Amino acid sequence: MGMVWELFVTFFKIGCVAFGGGYAMIPLIELEVAQHGWLTPGQFTDSIAIASSSPGPIATNCAIFIGYKTAGPLGAIVAGVGSILPSLLLILMLAGFFHKLKDHRVIQAAFYGIRPVITGLIFYAGVRIAMKNDFIGGDGYIDEISILLMLSSLGLFLFSRLHPVFIISLSGFLGILIYT
Repeated sequence: MGMVWELFVTFFKIGCVAFGGGYAMIPLIELEVAQHGWLTPGQFTDSIAIASSSPGPIATNCAIFIGYKTAGPLGAIVAGVGSILPSLLLILMLAGFFHKLKDHRVIQAAFYGIRPVITGLIFYAGVRIAMKNDFIGGDGYIDEISILLMLSSLGLFLFSRLHPVFIISLSGFLGILIYT
């Protein structure tokens, strides 16, 4: 039961400081997972891949996956609840006041200050995942096919009207064809 409580506290803590969406939470989740020794770096990367390709918020999906790998179904439930409970409580507290606060000049200024930091956190998460998988860094070898897949996918995301699920599925299918 101690492990389950630890999962709840950890993901509740992450949920309390998570601004900018799920991708901005990845560095925080990675740090906590590494400190607790819950997953190997490869397993953590797999959890991000699974969480990204599953319906729902990536941070919650990641928490559920890590909870499941760590403490089974109860761990999945507890980690998921821990990750969303802070946001739920905050939304319930602010819902009555938000319509008055949203146009306040100080509040808007605070959000303008937070936006670039969130973008930086998301970029940092992408770079860390790339480094952990030897996509960049490591022994200096960069897989040209992976770079081509990344750039092609980025181009499709930016300039086509294709649904992201289609692009992700196509990339997975191409990975099977190329790497098996």
